[in-house]
Amino acid sequence: MKKTWVRVTLVLLLTAVLLFFFVKSVKDWGAVWRFLTHANLGIFVLVLLLVPIHLVTRAYRWKYLLIHEKKDVKFYNLFAGNAIGFTVTYLLPGRLGEIVKPLYVARKEGVRAGFTLGTVIVERIFDMFTMCSLLGVFLLARPLYESKLHLQAETYSKLYLWGIVGVGFASLLLVVSLLFYFFKEKALAITARLLKPLSETLSRRILKLLHEFIDGLKFFHSLGNLLTYLGLSFVVWLGIMFWYWVFFQAYRVSLPYFFLLIPYIFLTMIGASIPTPGMIGGFHSFSQLGLTALFKIDPNQAFSLTVAVHAVQLVMTCLVGFVILWKEGLTLFQLKKLGESAES
Repeated sequence: MKKTWVRVTLVLLLTAVLLFFFVKSVKDWGAVWRFLTHANLGIFVLVLLLVPIHLVTRAYRWKYLLIHEKKDVKFYNLFAGNAIGFTVTYLLPGRLGEIVKPLYVARKEGVRAGFTLGTVIVERIFDMFTMCSLLGVFLLARPLYESKLHLQAETYSKLYLWGIVGVGFASLLLVVSLLFYFFKEKALAITARLLKPLSETLSRRILKLLHEFIDGLKFFHSLGNLLTYLGLSFVVWLGIMFWYWVFFQAYRVSLPYFFLLIPYIFLTMIGASIPTPGMIGGFHSFSQLGLTALFKIDPNQAFSLTVAVHAVQLVMTCLVGFVILWKEGLTLFQLKKLGESAES
């Protein structure tokens, strides 16, 4: 219990610090309101309707991983799992959505929980690899857009740094996952020795989940599987980029090239990965940094755009999530208990 309170306190403190610097950037609240309300209504409605597009592409990509466990997984359950997972992440602390999502699908489809948890870890690895790859293409193509996007040398150096950190982290996760898969028996034996101080019942449960997690990495066995899944990951993130491009059109922010959004999306992904409640603070700080440093947008307008884009994603995703929860007869409290029981 004490560890939980310490963790919660640190997370809330981090969130408060990030929000403080985000709000501190505002110099004119009147301008903020004008920017917030200065949107093309027709395009803004389209933005609202397109929010679930990433839930669709993520569901299709996830189906490809789960096919090794069950071939006839229902697309609706994968879509619902993503929607519910993001809803829980937005509204509850502790990033429980990352656990609730696979457990929901495991229960609906009758597949192993450890297997579905393993596929979600694979998703995160490839999300990082995909965005790092896109950022690499952006940096290599610098001569093509330099005249349109006047970035300072310091901005480029920071993008290189974040790209290297992202590749390093994703590579570490990938190597560890591959070691678990290709040296399964040794990995399980070493883990069993490390778990000896724990009770026999708990050790057995952990080893069972680890065994299922390793099974969730089956697609590594084929180069064709890897390339196909990587291609689907690009579809997911290019779809997300398209949504942001439409959003900026709604707020009359003109970008000369579509791919100039790559570094901004990369920064928001880094910010969203900071474990703050509902991605608040981390997403906001990195979004504002991207808008001001990359596109030279006024800080007041950057504040407005960041608040608007986060609010639209949160409200529309949660709306979809709550419709599914109502249809399934579930509550957030039940999902919270499901996630917490899995964590413990």
